[in-house]
Amino acid sequence: MSWLFGSPNAPAAPTPAPVNTQTSEPASKPKPCCVCKTEKSARDDCMLFSKSDDPANTDCKPLVEQYKSCMAGYGFKI
Repeated sequence: MSWLFGSPNAPAAPTPAPVNTQTSEPASKPKPCCVCKTEKSARDDCMLFSKSDDPANTDCKPLVEQYKSCMAGYGFKI
């Protein structure tokens, strides 16, 4: 009846291979949505309320550059 209940001397079932839960990015690198929030908010407000035809190149250029440099500091390319 050892076949019914298993034998203590029977070989153990193989364990499944571990699943890799890590992404391609290191765990220490934050998500882009979680950094430079104040710079992004200032840039977005400027772009939204600007009266210029091309606010990214005129009125809001300093804020856009500030946001880009902040993101570059975290390793993101924009």
